[in-house]
Amino acid sequence: MIFDWLERRRLVRKGLACDKTRLSNPEDNLPGRLDSSWMVRLLILAFFVVLLHLGVAWGNHGDNREDQIFAFIVFICGLMLLEIDDGTIWGSNSKLTLLFGATWINLAMVKALFLFWSSNDPAVVARLYFISPCTFAPFLVTMLLGTRAGLFSVVQVSMLASLLADRVLIDKNFTFLFVSLLSGFTAVYFSRNVRKRFDLIKAGFAVGCLNLLCAVVLGLVHGRSWDALSWQALCGIGAGIITPMVVSSILPLVEWMFQITTPISWLELADLNHPLLQQMTMEAPGTYHHSLMVANLAESGAKAVGVDPTACRVMAYFHDIGKIIKPEYFTENIPPGANPHENLSPTMSALIIIAHVKEGIDLALKYRLKKQVLDAIQQHHGDSLVTYFHQRALQQQRDAREGGKIMNMREDDVPEVSENSFRYPGPRPQTKEIAILSLADAVEAASRSLEKPTAQRVEDLVNEIVEHKISTHQLDESHLTMNEIRAAAEAMSATLKNMLHTRISYARKEKSNASTIVKPTRRSSTTGPSASAAA
Repeated sequence: MIFDWLERRRLVRKGLACDKTRLSNPEDNLPGRLDSSWMVRLLILAFFVVLLHLGVAWGNHGDNREDQIFAFIVFICGLMLLEIDDGTIWGSNSKLTLLFGATWINLAMVKALFLFWSSNDPAVVARLYFISPCTFAPFLVTMLLGTRAGLFSVVQVSMLASLLADRVLIDKNFTFLFVSLLSGFTAVYFSRNVRKRFDLIKAGFAVGCLNLLCAVVLGLVHGRSWDALSWQALCGIGAGIITPMVVSSILPLVEWMFQITTPISWLELADLNHPLLQQMTMEAPGTYHHSLMVANLAESGAKAVGVDPTACRVMAYFHDIGKIIKPEYFTENIPPGANPHENLSPTMSALIIIAHVKEGIDLALKYRLKKQVLDAIQQHHGDSLVTYFHQRALQQQRDAREGGKIMNMREDDVPEVSENSFRYPGPRPQTKEIAILSLADAVEAASRSLEKPTAQRVEDLVNEIVEHKISTHQLDESHLTMNEIRAAAEAMSATLKNMLHTRISYARKEKSNASTIVKPTRRSSTTGPSASAAA
């Protein structure tokens, strides 16, 4: 390996090799294998079983085997529920680590609180029930892994925290379990659609209000004094508001560690003032306009399918950033009458077109874009064929063979056209979001060829592109069902009709020798003639 690297560096210095290398498929590298390894998964589960055992033993004196058995049973039941209800988390070791890591940290905070602030005063114990940060894991897990994982964390934290806390204090009633379950479910309910950081604070305020209500009701039921009841209410409101603030502060770090992008981060990436997008507006304005149109189509398709529309919009913004390097070779940036591909061979033209994927990955790495955006850049063309230049190469081959017959040349003297030279490197779209982006990209590019767009022509165009994607197996690995593909196609068709609708233009004056005549004209909102399938 080291000798290969030294040889490559020698060739680079001589100008005989390029110092850039393509990214490898994430599924083929070590992190990808570790994330799906069963051995690693067993080690993770064993590690958290040990942590749970230590948590039960922490601060407890005497025989605690019964508590440990009960905690183990709760843990195993949770694993079974997780595998049945959400296989995506069960199949990812990193997500599993995040889920149980957040749960264990939450349990450790509750255990420490009860150990160091324990008291025989019932009023103090009641305050601890409400000030315990039992919503830490539900908030964090719901933001990063979704609602189902958040509900799982609520049940695990509530039941195990009731066990890990001082049993002398909680054996008398189920107050702590009741409060933690109710506040946890409230946290998941109000944080499931968080799109701004302030929305997370509002979710915490909702939890605080619920804690206030529980504190008042339970305080009256247990006959607490107004002073004790006020302290309970204050602790409940404080814990409800402070916990999401802590979660919000550590959220970017956890996102970076586990390579997860939340809706909040997607909205931040959707800012069109990003340096790459600003550079695109100056150097490749046609590509910038194309990306905006693709974003509209992808967003409508994502809403129809039920995936994150903001993620699809952001992916569309950045999917063609590689065209910034050589913008003049892409059809949307080529001015009329100046086509640089006329002076190039089809193979060289295809090489330039295909290279925009690699150039886009390099730029995304340079600007530290999210992994999902990187995947979208790499996969949005899949391993599809650059049809225009491939057909052009085949035509040149036929012409060369016809000319060779006149000059008595053998057919073997004319080189064969390698289809692999005209294919994108892939891989094919691996997620629903990238598959929708792939459809939207092809639909928008082809729509430029519609000279007189009508509703029927738009529908036929979209259906033709969808059928081509299906027949060439570009959507096979994206997990999209046929119903979802059709729903996305219908949504994109409706959006495209609105984008290309014919409209009345402003009246303009035409001067004649005798009088001035005002004539309204009709025009189409299409931006130009055909767009090459190569782009």
